[in-house]
Amino acid sequence: MTKRERRTFTSEFKQQIIQLYLNGKNRKALIEEYELTPSSLDRWIQQSENTGSFKEKDNRSPEEQELIKLLKEQKKSQMENDIFKASRADTRTKVNVIKRNKDKYSVSAMCGVLELSRSTYYYEAKEQTSEDDVILDIFDKNRKAYGTRKIKVELKKRGLTVSRRRIGRIMKEQGLVSSYTVAQYKPQKTSCNESDQANELNQEFLQEKEKKVVVSDLTYVKVKNKWHYICVFVDLFNREIIGFSTGPNKDAKLVARAFASIKGNLRDIQFFHTDRGNECKNKLIEETLTIFEIGRSLSMKGCPYDNAVAEATFKIIKTEFANQTTFASLAQLTLEFGDYVNWFNKLRIHGTLGYVSPLEFKKLSLKKVV
Repeated sequence: MTKRERRTFTSEFKQQIIQLYLNGKNRKALIEEYELTPSSLDRWIQQSENTGSFKEKDNRSPEEQELIKLLKEQKKSQMENDIFKASRADTRTKVNVIKRNKDKYSVSAMCGVLELSRSTYYYEAKEQTSEDDVILDIFDKNRKAYGTRKIKVELKKRGLTVSRRRIGRIMKEQGLVSSYTVAQYKPQKTSCNESDQANELNQEFLQEKEKKVVVSDLTYVKVKNKWHYICVFVDLFNREIIGFSTGPNKDAKLVARAFASIKGNLRDIQFFHTDRGNECKNKLIEETLTIFEIGRSLSMKGCPYDNAVAEATFKIIKTEFANQTTFASLAQLTLEFGDYVNWFNKLRIHGTLGYVSPLEFKKLSLKKVV
């Protein structure tokens, strides 16, 4: 029997996990998404709360203290929105509301607000079908982003065959609304890069080699009522987000920081493809491409389909991440987007990958080669 390799974690990693916990991410999700043991997480939390090396009170800057205060106020407001609106609903709806929020608030507190006895809640919750529970679990674990198609795939993985019509009916009964039903605002495009660089990619989005083609784009996010930006690099091989950066300005430095975040040798990248945004027409970017011998490819002017994968990825990011949270600071945006990228790469299933995650697709591809 082989001995399990002991994992080590840096102080920065532990602090990141603790901050996510303080931001409201539930314990179970942290353990599953970051492959932690419950005892390790509990120990880090206890150290942060007591006099150990991770005591937050000793390490917080004035800005971090203000952020925590704002997050607590935000969580309180969120509870009011989640709970009070169901105060006049029927018993079944109240039970569903409590079940969806029990990782965030205590069952006792919610029963008090909804004027529902705890015994009634536990009885009704037990009586509800296992299908309801599993669908709720899948929906909540996947950031309330999955619709009937992806939930059906996840149910099949758990040995349950349920029609999309039935899933839709259960979602309606449970009040589950996918984030994709929210209308998206699209800002006007700015002036474009007039370079004569050709489109080397030519819409060949199915790539069989890792990092052969990396595509990139930028999107906007509100932070304290001001626009901030996210830049991501996506590997066309498995749709994995291999690098990202956040910042207050839509410029070449944002793109350069995203390059710097990529793990491994940048020389493994054969082509870097983007649209004609001016933030990628810069000496700093050109020097990076030259040093690491990375080929360049640009979309045709006025043709968004030439960068369709990056555009689609940002639609996902806007719907599943940016539109779901109010960010109090750039630090909060960076922390929580890093957490989203971890989930996106490790757990989120993609239809174009045969309903597996990017990292699972890479793992399966390596098995085929061997």
